[in-house]
Amino acid sequence: KMAAAAGAAAAAAGLWSEVNRCGQNGDFARALKSVNKILQINKDDVTALQCKVVCLIQNGNFKEALGVINTHAKVLTSDVIAFEKAYCEYRLNRIESALKTIQSASQQTDKLKELYGQVLYRLERYDDCLAAYRDLIRNSQDEYEEERKTNLSAVVAAQSTWEKVVPEDLGLREATYELCYNSACALIGQGKLNEAMKKLQKAEELCRQSLSEDSDVTEEDIEAELAIIHGQMAYIMQLQGRTEDALQLYNQIIKLKPTDVGLLAVIANNIITINKDQNVFDSKKKVKLTNAEGVEHKLSKKQLQAIEFNKALLAMYTNQADQCRKLSASLQSQSPEHLLPVLIQAAQLCREKQHAKAVGLLQDFADQHPANAAEIKLTMAQLKIAQGSVTKACMILRSIEELQHKPGMVSALVTMYSHEEDIDSAIEVFTQAIQWYQQYQASQTRGANPKSPVHLSLIREAANFKLKHGRKKEAISDLEELWKQNPKDVHTLAQLISAYSLVDPEKAKVLSKHLPSSDTMSLKVDVDALENSHGATYVRKKAGKLTGDNQQKEQGQGEVKKKKKKKKGKLPKNYDPKVTPDPERWLPMRERSYYRGRKKGKKKDQVGKGTQGSTTTGSSELDASRTASSPPTSPRPGSGAAVSATSNVIPPRHQKPAGAPATKKKQQQKKKKGAKGGW
Repeated sequence: KMAAAAGAAAAAAGLWSEVNRCGQNGDFARALKSVNKILQINKDDVTALQCKVVCLIQNGNFKEALGVINTHAKVLTSDVIAFEKAYCEYRLNRIESALKTIQSASQQTDKLKELYGQVLYRLERYDDCLAAYRDLIRNSQDEYEEERKTNLSAVVAAQSTWEKVVPEDLGLREATYELCYNSACALIGQGKLNEAMKKLQKAEELCRQSLSEDSDVTEEDIEAELAIIHGQMAYIMQLQGRTEDALQLYNQIIKLKPTDVGLLAVIANNIITINKDQNVFDSKKKVKLTNAEGVEHKLSKKQLQAIEFNKALLAMYTNQADQCRKLSASLQSQSPEHLLPVLIQAAQLCREKQHAKAVGLLQDFADQHPANAAEIKLTMAQLKIAQGSVTKACMILRSIEELQHKPGMVSALVTMYSHEEDIDSAIEVFTQAIQWYQQYQASQTRGANPKSPVHLSLIREAANFKLKHGRKKEAISDLEELWKQNPKDVHTLAQLISAYSLVDPEKAKVLSKHLPSSDTMSLKVDVDALENSHGATYVRKKAGKLTGDNQQKEQGQGEVKKKKKKKKGKLPKNYDPKVTPDPERWLPMRERSYYRGRKKGKKKDQVGKGTQGSTTTGSSELDASRTASSPPTSPRPGSGAAVSATSNVIPPRHQKPAGAPATKKKQQQKKKKGAKGGW
């Protein structure tokens, strides 16, 4: 027995030497075989089990490694193998489990802290993640400092993009293309698109420099690495409205076939948003890229949500009503307070001509979620207007209390009521808005009564509206309020006098005394400069200098003015001076004394006389076979557009009266010219 034990120990020692040598060479598959042999000797060897888990992780077998840990949980306690277990769970996308494993570890090693930061980032807990990386950078000094700074900048970029937090300046030196890229993402989140584009261009330059130093890296490898930078550039172009440039760059990236399924999904989604309801076949192809395996682990929750919204919209555009309803209902169950799912459902109902049902759906949502009721009610009003129910649309808009006083809402309501000729309701809208501003100003100024510019603008618009519709008595109070605020406003005073002139003439006379005198109202205008200006409709001719005889002619009386020469009227070409012109030539033919009406039976002379079947000498002219064939209504390309050029027969519509034979030759020449070219 002792000899057998000694032999087993010697064999184990040899196997451990093999494991150590393979580990140093990076040959973990061969090391795993040796570890398994050691475990056959002693199945509960903790060190051997740890080595087996590490070998499986290095070979990418995370599920099998986690199985070994769970199977030998009594031996491999959390204190011994907490990092390996959490890492396997992280790589298997069991993020919540990984967080619990890290938090349950008795000792927080540096490796666990690094993994903790990654887990927090995946869980989108960006504030905690930022604190974790700051602590790591402060307390670590090794060759991974640059990677930690890159991760820290990624957290800041995510906060700016998804949480709209203004990022603080971390003072990071942007020496690598990863840091430049993350900085650009943070700028995009702030809306600084031009600055972000410059950062991305710098990142592209640094990336090319960094990768070109490695001789083994090909141009295809560089382009693949630059794909994510180019994708962000295209996104900026899309935000700037340069959709054609963005679309071209997106398609170039797709042709490279990058291995990052997250990048492909985002690009495909952005192309779908550019296509909208056009080019739906291309969108249906692109949507397949968003369904690739693993996409849900590569993108943030908001990115995935946006992709699902666009899938529902695409289903609506492609008339897949059931699919659209299914997707929008699923989205609504995931985010009950979100507006888009219910809006998509309402849009689908409208496409099916079920407007009443769509309005009911929106009303239910507004009742359940009062915080989002304003946007929903705006949509409901739009649907009512589309149905022609303007009054009902006004009622819906007036029910939005937080928007009642807004100038845009007041303007819209007044316009709609005016269209319906409901002037009383329009004036009521003005009155409510003015009262709201009066109460607001009183609460802000503790009883003082200064009027804000918006308040004064509303009063003026109300007065103008009342004057326009003949409500002068109601307009007077508004105009007096305006004049009280600005007594020097002559325009308001003039309007007030005009209103009083029809109601109280005496009051109008009293107020007219406040008008400035005509001397102060005179406008200093250079009339000559105004007349000579560009666009003047009337220009006064300047009198020329009078010298010598001209002055005497102007002073002398009875001088005969120089007569203008009259141009001789044009005579007809066939005018004969020996023949007296017809005195009735200016009258229409029917009104002339010698008009006898049209001669009937003129064509009878052309019909042959004699026995049946006989012809006259002129019958050859009526033979259709002897004339050119009729031109086609739509001549083929390259063919003559009219009759043949060799024919000397002029179609009837081109013939002139017998009295003008000289023009016949000219018309034939025109026909020949027309027959040379094709259409």
